[in-house]
Amino acid sequence: MGELLVDPDRCVGAGHCVRFAPELFDQDPDVGVVVWRGGGADRLDGDALREVAALCPSGALRWVGELPS
Repeated sequence: MGELLVDPDRCVGAGHCVRFAPELFDQDPDVGVVVWRGGGADRLDGDALREVAALCPSGALRWVGELPS
């Protein structure tokens, strides 16, 4: 099993993650950077996790390890 890494320091506030997976992500209302809502990334399938990480223009979201099926 892998892990979704969320790095708010790299975030540029594009908001793709929030639009794609609002159940997992939010944006800080003051600075606009990604906020991980917590919980398991297992709420999205492997293809969806690849897509949400690929949509992140800054690399603030990265999946490390094996993706869930």
